[in-house]
Amino acid sequence: MSALAEAVNPADIEDTVTSADGTYAVAFVTDVGQLKDKSFNEGTWNGAKQYAAENGLTYKYYQPANGDQATDDDRYDAMKAAAEAGAKAIVCAGFMQGTALEKAAKEFTDVKFIFIDGWPLGLDNVIGVAFQEEQCGYLAGYAAVMDGYEKLGFSGGGGGTNPACMRYGYGFIQGANDAAAKLGKNVEIKFTWAYGASFSPSAELQTLISGWYETGTEVVFSCGGSIFSSITAAASANDGAVIGVDVDQSYESKTVITSALKGITEGTYQMLVKAFDGTWEGGAVTLGAAQNAVGLPVDTWSLEGFSVEDYEALKAAIIAGEVSIDAEAAENDPNAKGPWSNVTVDYVQ
Repeated sequence: MSALAEAVNPADIEDTVTSADGTYAVAFVTDVGQLKDKSFNEGTWNGAKQYAAENGLTYKYYQPANGDQATDDDRYDAMKAAAEAGAKAIVCAGFMQGTALEKAAKEFTDVKFIFIDGWPLGLDNVIGVAFQEEQCGYLAGYAAVMDGYEKLGFSGGGGGTNPACMRYGYGFIQGANDAAAKLGKNVEIKFTWAYGASFSPSAELQTLISGWYETGTEVVFSCGGSIFSSITAAASANDGAVIGVDVDQSYESKTVITSALKGITEGTYQMLVKAFDGTWEGGAVTLGAAQNAVGLPVDTWSLEGFSVEDYEALKAAIIAGEVSIDAEAAENDPNAKGPWSNVTVDYVQ
């Protein structure tokens, strides 16, 4: 946290402020879905407004026009509006921002752009921030199987083209497989990108997941922002369990047994520090277990068959390189085919 002011809880910070001169130093351009999605958008926004509030800066969020159907032009227009409103740093969330962000960064060269879930664009005023989602996906899958679950599900956002969600899913399978091998059992995973492309809740997705629970699935990894509400609704109706994503979602539903965390709030905050303290360097940053940027939430631990101590030991082994978790294959194959020694994966289209 900044040394300039006492840390502030993001939940206590207003989402909207009024600037006396109409300028806003810190801007956030949302991904698809709602700002307050209790997941990716909200977690990123929390980092942006927390940094601004702690350092006496004005801030504003911008949602591209046309919602889930937003185009590259809509995203560019939001970035342009932010730059013209005086933004010194613009945080852009989600891989779909890439084309618009490159155009805006080349035009507004005095503005620093932070590309969350992004990649380097070869521009000095852009930092691409990526996370090792395969690591926290692995931890979530491993924990679920160690806790006794043998019939798992994965529902991903982005339609199988979102690298972050793909890494989550691929890591989840690997973790479940390794835990099953350790226990000498076989587990089943239903795996789908159906109805998650827009990251929005839908009746169709809720019906699909309800069918999973009704036919024996015990826990589903909800990996796609606002689709969480469809999946938890299905879980609640069927006494099922859910694994959350990005942030600790146990506060949002009693069905959540754990969440695969990545430090989007902390990562956003840290990049804003660089944007304003003179240490900025364009390029790429990758954050994982070694940077304490991915993991499971121990403060709300409710698992009984897998202890916090066991979790910490496994995480330490990942950091030490003693546990191998493949991420590359997931980005080449959204269905993450094995073969797996102790997992049977049913790909549901």
